[in-house]
Amino acid sequence: MQSAPGTAAGRTGGKWWPLVAVTLGNFLLLVDVTIVNTALPRIADGLHASFTSLQWVMDIYALALAALLMVAGSAADLFGRRRLYVAGLTLFALASLACGLAPDAGLLVAARAVQGVGAAAMFATNTPLLMAAYQGRDRGVAFGVWGGTSGAAAAIGPVLGGVLTEYADWRAIFLVNLPLTAVAVWITLRWVRESHGDLARPRTNSVKTNSVKRNPAALIDWPGAASFTACAGALTYGLMRGGEQGWTERGTLVSLVGSALALLVFLVVERRVRRPLLDLGLLRRPSFAVLMAAALLLQAAAFPYLTFVGLWVQNVLGLSPVQAGLAVTPMALMSLLVGALGGRHLQRMAPQLPVGAGLLLVGAGALLQYALLGEGSGWAALVPGLAVSGLGIGTAMPVLVSAALGAAPPRRAGMASGAVNTFRQLGYALGIALLGTVFADALHGLGPGASREAVGAGYVTGLTHIMLISGVVALAAGLLVLVVVRRGGDDDADGAGQAGGGDRGAGADRGAEAAPDRAGAAAGV
Repeated sequence: MQSAPGTAAGRTGGKWWPLVAVTLGNFLLLVDVTIVNTALPRIADGLHASFTSLQWVMDIYALALAALLMVAGSAADLFGRRRLYVAGLTLFALASLACGLAPDAGLLVAARAVQGVGAAAMFATNTPLLMAAYQGRDRGVAFGVWGGTSGAAAAIGPVLGGVLTEYADWRAIFLVNLPLTAVAVWITLRWVRESHGDLARPRTNSVKTNSVKRNPAALIDWPGAASFTACAGALTYGLMRGGEQGWTERGTLVSLVGSALALLVFLVVERRVRRPLLDLGLLRRPSFAVLMAAALLLQAAAFPYLTFVGLWVQNVLGLSPVQAGLAVTPMALMSLLVGALGGRHLQRMAPQLPVGAGLLLVGAGALLQYALLGEGSGWAALVPGLAVSGLGIGTAMPVLVSAALGAAPPRRAGMASGAVNTFRQLGYALGIALLGTVFADALHGLGPGASREAVGAGYVTGLTHIMLISGVVALAAGLLVLVVVRRGGDDDADGAGQAGGGDRGAGADRGAEAAPDRAGAAAGV
């Protein structure tokens, strides 16, 4: 439901400015997932950061983004999507400034967490803002451009990070956000009109409705958001600490048990609240549940190991940051090519076919890298596997969101879209944590006096181990999708959606708006 236009979105010549504002913000938040990869060695040197600190620099951003995405959708529907988008851009810019000025690794990690909060507000609002700004053929054009830009972020991130790190300083990868976010804020305030969702629309004149109008934040599932964030954060911390301190160490056990308890609280809360973040009844639909697992495992298998590849090509092979960024671009370029040439045809297929086949290709690519990489290998040994994995990403990603929407009831389409994007980002965060522990274990015992050959062998051992894990996980997920997921979801589970107790979830009002989102919502990392 749209409010009155705030500015000049409809003026002659200004039709495409809302698209510019939204795609610019979306590009920035997705680039910042991977732009750090090629700067990690310089960050480690400049801040004397440990390996675990580098993991958190990568992980905390994706973790905050995943944990807050669904609640940000609810807040946007309630308080205004343009308002929250501008707030997200502003917070993202301030956090980027703090990242660029951080004097030590601890403050950099904290600033990256705040950056992820801003990114969640931006990510949750960009699709609804496009829906409100465009209709008909213009909407198709807008989503095509938005999806293509999202995919480009995956290709440009490592290279841009390498260029800024090599020719300026690693701090520039964060400071470059400041002028770009300022432009996005100005265009948004000037050309984008405000819109709200059904959460902002009163349904009755009851006393409860009047109470909610006085305290609109009561409509948001804060207990669910808090317990979900605690679960994801404690699990990530436990995985990292387990790899560093041991799996039976007290802090590790406390974190993992705390994560399990937080998950239990989340499940209880979501069954009892009227407007849950995630209707648990959806997870009783086998197709939907498997697609959520596929979203998490695809992201965990396809992207996190590139972080450790970046460390290898710079620390062992001696590549510059720019060369390191270029070394991993075959994956992103192949993904873009497949999405651009075959995206329309993929959308016409039964969803389990492109998603399942894409995961199998991602797994095959990772295993190909595992087979080709050896102690005497150069960066070129990665290219065939990266290209095959990119083919899989370009096949699966554009269909993943539409498949999740098809597996959920139409009135839950907005919730399904938010859930699949949440699981994707959570998969990246957990992948960094888990694969990082495997990689660190291979380097364990290599002290300052270790020979170059020993260090190189340790890096290769770590990389082959995590590539093997990534490959097996992606293959298993692909087979599961092909066996379980069916076109149109699970018609026998029409009762899904009732068990959660809520009549609307985070972003649920976007159900009627979700169809155009199917073309490009999963294009980026």
